[in-house]
Amino acid sequence: MTYLTGVVLAAIRAGHRYGFDIMDATGIPDGSVYPALRRLERAGYLAAEWEDKASATADQRPPRRYYRLTPEGLSALEEALGRFPGVDRIFPDAAPGLETA
Repeated sequence: MTYLTGVVLAAIRAGHRYGFDIMDATGIPDGSVYPALRRLERAGYLAAEWEDKASATADQRPPRRYYRLTPEGLSALEEALGRFPGVDRIFPDAAPGLETA
């Protein structure tokens, strides 16, 4: 478990569900956020799905990949919040004990 992992999981739990939104919320660059998202998805902490291409086209942008915490991801977030107390000050909405989004 790393601080970066905790921050990314907390950002998703707080409602920042796609890469650019996570980058904006955390200040972490894409070269760190996107590899972390891929690792977390492979580890089973995140589930992801692409948005409908028609919605993205209507908004004149590429489709977004939306992430959500799995039950394992919620457990990892609770571990991260215990290990890195500053994370809960960045994302107070990422409180443990809540159901996954």
